[in-house]
Amino acid sequence: MIGGARQPREYGPPPVPPSHQGCAIRSVRVQLPAQRGELRDRHEDGHHLHHLLWRLDPSLRVCSSAVLGGGIGPRAWILNAQVPGGYPRLDPDRHLAEIAAAEGLTGPGAGLMTAADVAAYTTGHDGGVTATVTTGLGVRGWAAAPESATPAPHRPGTVNIVVTLPTALSDAALVNAVATATEAKVQALLDAGLDCSGTPTDAVCVAAPEPGPDGGEPFAGPRSAWGARIARAVHTAVLAGARTAR
Repeated sequence: MIGGARQPREYGPPPVPPSHQGCAIRSVRVQLPAQRGELRDRHEDGHHLHHLLWRLDPSLRVCSSAVLGGGIGPRAWILNAQVPGGYPRLDPDRHLAEIAAAEGLTGPGAGLMTAADVAAYTTGHDGGVTATVTTGLGVRGWAAAPESATPAPHRPGTVNIVVTLPTALSDAALVNAVATATEAKVQALLDAGLDCSGTPTDAVCVAAPEPGPDGGEPFAGPRSAWGARIARAVHTAVLAGARTAR
C-alpha cells in the first residue's frame, strides 16, 4: 500500500528553490524499512537532520492534523521532518514544502515537524496496521491545563504518529481512527510512567485506501476490529519511544 505519489494543490511545494532563509537541503536515502517510510538524511544550515518519507499509492487518502496538508483527502506523500531545537522559523508549512520540493515530491501531501530525533523512530504492527512514531517529550503536559496569562511557546518537540492500514475507512471512521490513535498514545505515555497526555504540538496521520461503493469500514473506535489494531500498534510504538525519550 506504500509506493506511488500525490498532495492538495494548495499544499504543493512552492515554485521556489529550497533556499529560503539560507536553508540548503541535501537529501540522501539512508534506509528503506518496509511500511515505515524511507528514513532520509539532509543537511540544513550546518545541522545534520533526518526525515521520514512515505510515498503513497494513488488509491490512498489521509486524515491528518499535520501543519501542511491537514484534513481529509488524497495525499501523494507524508513527510515527518526533524528540525533543530530552538526552531527559529515562523513558517513551518513553507519549510516542509521546501523539503518536499528538494525530494522531488509533487501533488498533495501531508507534512509534520518535530525536534525529536527522527532516526530514533519506533514502530508497532498489528493485523496489517503499521504505526510509526517519533517521540519528543521535552515540552509535555496535560491537554486540559489551566489557562495561562502567558501562552506557552509552540516548540516542535512533538509526538508524531503515522498510521497505515490496508482497509478502506469511511470519513467518520477516519476521524475515529485519529481519536483512537490519540487515546492509545495517552495510554502508552501513562504506561511509560509519564504524568502527561502529550505535548502541545502532537500530530497524527492515518492513511487508508479510498472507500469503494460499500463506503468502507464504518467504525474505527478502539473496540472495532480495525480500531483495536490501530490502538495496539500505536500503543506499542509510543510506549517504546516514550521509554527511550525520557
